[in-house]
Amino acid sequence: MAVEASFLARISLFQQLDDDERSVLAQVMVEKTVSPGETLFRAGEPGDAMFIVFDGKVDLFVKDKAGQKIVLHVAETGDFFGELSLLDGGSRTATAQVSEAGTLYVLDREDLQQLFRKRPDAALDMLAAMGRMTRKANSLLQARVSRNVNEQVEEERGNLVLRVADWVANFSGSITFLVIHVFFFAAWIGFNATPMAFDPFPYNLLTMTVSLEAIILSTLLLFSSNRQGARDRIRADIEYEINLKAELEVAHLHEKTDRIHEEMLDRFARLEKLIAPARVSAAHKAVPAPVAPVAPPEGG
Repeated sequence: MAVEASFLARISLFQQLDDDERSVLAQVMVEKTVSPGETLFRAGEPGDAMFIVFDGKVDLFVKDKAGQKIVLHVAETGDFFGELSLLDGGSRTATAQVSEAGTLYVLDREDLQQLFRKRPDAALDMLAAMGRMTRKANSLLQARVSRNVNEQVEEERGNLVLRVADWVANFSGSITFLVIHVFFFAAWIGFNATPMAFDPFPYNLLTMTVSLEAIILSTLLLFSSNRQGARDRIRADIEYEINLKAELEVAHLHEKTDRIHEEMLDRFARLEKLIAPARVSAAHKAVPAPVAPVAPPEGG
């Protein structure tokens, strides 16, 4: 079944191309039938082709340290994947495994270069589409990954009471706060020890004033403490995301190392099979031919 140019018109990556460019691209694409459980590529492998899902489903995932799959995206009809490796020739960033049988269209790097040679304007259209995708990815990363605890807390502290609570909490923990209260109490007690006292011993007015201050101060400190708890939760979430990413990177390194080890063993086995006949042949050549016994002379 040939690829229809009208189908490519529904793909966001090819919407900038005109009908002729899509027709040229449809002619060079290869149809691939896939079955459930089939692995199209693995993370870390080199790649020079992209895939477009005509029907079926493909899981794009990575594995954590425990070997569990973390599905990043499920490609369905009209979705495409592997375009980064197609354009830059780099390694795959995830593993693609078929979860539902269907048909894929494969576009390799050489076919795309042929399109660009025939229609150079198509390269600018593809770059424009990739630029929009990159901007979208950057916005997602900024909103989801590059989080700063202080910035996020500042966004949430629009309430005047919460801002006052933070200021009071910071000020009440300073030496200035202590010195002001010491001088205030000393002046109050000293003045009320004179004949002009308005709050003589046992200083009931001072006791009531300090009690009211303690109630208000404790409430504001609780507000600030709750905000600090929220800040700690955000920090814990960010640390968890960082640790998870580090574990994924380590798991990817383990997978690459294991795969390289398996490939080396396989290559060594093939080399051993190729070398074995040559060794046997060389051994046969090294063995001297048997010498026939010389008969004794007659009459001897």
